[in-house]
Amino acid sequence: MSKNSISDVATLAGVSIATVSRTFAHPDKVTPATRAKVTQAAEQLDFTVSRTAGVLKSGKSYRIALLIGSSRIEWFSACIIEGLNATLHAAGYDLVIYSVDGIEQRKTFFKELPLRGNTDAVIVSSFDISNNEAEQLQRIKVPIVGINCVASKILSAAISIDDAAGIKLAVRHLTTLGHKRLLYVYEHFNSPLRFSSSRRITSFETICNDTPGVQGKILPIDFGDNPLDTTISELFSSSNPPTALCFHQDSTAIPFLFRLQKLGIRVPEDLSIIGFDNSTFAEAVGLTTIRQNPCLMAQQAANIALALINEQPITRRHVTAPLQLLIRNSTGPAPDITSAN
Repeated sequence: MSKNSISDVATLAGVSIATVSRTFAHPDKVTPATRAKVTQAAEQLDFTVSRTAGVLKSGKSYRIALLIGSSRIEWFSACIIEGLNATLHAAGYDLVIYSVDGIEQRKTFFKELPLRGNTDAVIVSSFDISNNEAEQLQRIKVPIVGINCVASKILSAAISIDDAAGIKLAVRHLTTLGHKRLLYVYEHFNSPLRFSSSRRITSFETICNDTPGVQGKILPIDFGDNPLDTTISELFSSSNPPTALCFHQDSTAIPFLFRLQKLGIRVPEDLSIIGFDNSTFAEAVGLTTIRQNPCLMAQQAANIALALINEQPITRRHVTAPLQLLIRNSTGPAPDITSAN
């Protein structure tokens, strides 16, 4: 039995060979009705498109590289992958994930990429690359799109939140409730890479210093050293303990909430807690937090990357994604204010 050809698919679907080719190469450029007819005909005939042939004809690899700064896939990275896949898969692209844990790994990736030639665009999530690395991609005409990258101006395009604005929302919320002693808790990055979220730490210090009567303290914790106990020790060892805690991310704040319950410490009556992210379980546990939407950001980044690959115009190369303060049950008036009423 002879193998069916693209001509057979075109005949069965009642369209031209060019339309069949366009349906598989650029499904977004044909109508849904035509796409359905061609897909149904291809399935009936057990016809598959040779990816290699498409690559050779177009000069594209139909692969996009995602660089993430850790081998630990946490909530943020998982959302980024989900958002990118949702958009890229529909456009016929594969997402290839590279975990870059250090500067040398990052340098190796950018050094070897021109030799491999198997990536049409690079998306970098949450950490910075050097000017030289960005220029390497520019020379071989591979666009690079950043998601939450500090030095976004050297990239082809970028979409980022304003970390400083997010922390300002958090601190202003707490000070409005009467809190004057604040503690910022973050997990050591333990990486030579420069992550965009580090701006939250410096912004917290700046905002507290600029707000009369407010004392802000920073507490770095190590992931492997039982960080909950470290934070609790800091609380109880101080003669003038904080009345509110800002957490760098929800994933640290949520387990801390449960530990406080076991110790009989009431939230928010005794201690207010605010997180950052609005991750999976934040709403369920009533955590006040700063909401970002990495899945949507990733979809936007993917669309920008596809436009750059296809040399299509984009209206904005550098986009600031919105943040939102979500007030739930974990923040309330400072204890001294509550007791005075």
